[in-house]
Amino acid sequence: MTMTTLHRCLAATLPVVTVACAVPIVAADPPSPREFSARATRAGLRVLEGDHLTLATDRPPRSGDGVEELPRVFDEAFASWCGHYAIDPARHAGWRAIGCLVVDRERFRAAGLLPSTVPDFTNGFCENGRFWMADQSNPAYRRHLLLHEGVHAFTLTLRSLATPTWYTEGIAEYLATHRMESGRFLHTPIPRQASDVEQLGRIEHVQSLVASGNAPTLSEVFALESSEHRSLGPYAASWAAVAMLSAHPRYATPFASLERGSLDASFTQRLRRARGWDDAVAAKDFAAFIDDIEYGYDFQRTAIDWSPGRSVASPATIEVDAGRGWQNTGLVLEAGRRYAMSARGRCRLGRSGRRGIESGPEGISLDWHRGRPVGRLLLAQWIDEEGRRPAFCVLADGEDAEFTVDRDGVAFARINESPGNLADNDGTLRVEIRPIGRTGR
Repeated sequence: MTMTTLHRCLAATLPVVTVACAVPIVAADPPSPREFSARATRAGLRVLEGDHLTLATDRPPRSGDGVEELPRVFDEAFASWCGHYAIDPARHAGWRAIGCLVVDRERFRAAGLLPSTVPDFTNGFCENGRFWMADQSNPAYRRHLLLHEGVHAFTLTLRSLATPTWYTEGIAEYLATHRMESGRFLHTPIPRQASDVEQLGRIEHVQSLVASGNAPTLSEVFALESSEHRSLGPYAASWAAVAMLSAHPRYATPFASLERGSLDASFTQRLRRARGWDDAVAAKDFAAFIDDIEYGYDFQRTAIDWSPGRSVASPATIEVDAGRGWQNTGLVLEAGRRYAMSARGRCRLGRSGRRGIESGPEGISLDWHRGRPVGRLLLAQWIDEEGRRPAFCVLADGEDAEFTVDRDGVAFARINESPGNLADNDGTLRVEIRPIGRTGR
């Protein structure tokens, strides 16, 4: 798929919404926090202050809307952002962003708090340490948007950020994604459940792109331009790329090291030149991630070994761990050959309220995942061919099966389970694979 085609698909698949924008522009005589606060107060705006945020709003006070808590949440997020970049927050105790939570833009223009240089944003815009955001009806999404803009302010000022768009927007989404636990900010870059991130929908958008056949490759995400971030698809894809690079065991350490260096226009090139980076492997890791993406996705348990295997000339037995995602069997299945699979054993599947359910290779009918019983054994090959989306193609499933292979390739196995529910599973299934003949080719 060409980049032009990708951009059209992203725009056609998802609603057009400008989520946020960040630009390193020096505004003419920006007000100090004190001057900003005084102007806002004179204009009859509410001014809310924390240690690192001065926020003016024309939104009337409403019980339970969470607006009063935004500066405190911002301060808690600031500490998390400092941790991500290995910055000592004590050295930047005086750092402060200035924000506007806007209902009526004319009130802010009349007060001199919305300069004519600020473009006509839909949801948000950031200019160095200042940002403007349209008020949102949903408190969780309002909070997310505030933090997204806050990350832009943080990275533009404290990190002199000038990176390609995928990282600029991806890191803002990544560091802003959170849930509230006992009233406190908790960074959860892969949300555990939809109710933690009401109205955000990044996971659902990625799933939609995959289902429609319009999911971008990692290279296409890297090539996204700022003008393309006018729909939610590119934001979701950029978030997914940063999430994988930050949390996947193959990339987390080198990516963190790269982030703590210069955040300039060469960022993507330096990433791809980093020691150990392999474009082909990274492309497969990203495709496998977005193909399987779910709430609570566990990168540690789903990391895939893409090593080449050996041909199955005689019966071979492997063990499949119920607590991991796709596992390399080390066996290469040959095109045109017929095989038999036999699986035995029991494993335990953890479930909220139903912990410790036993399952065999056939799975359990009490719970289903993507059209098959949870716990059911799956045997697949990774298929990456021109004209089709790279993905695992299931060859056989269940306890006993015979199947014919169309392509040479390594066999991978797993139990059918959401990638967010692997941590509380245990046990293994013992699987025998044996060649039983050939078909005409």
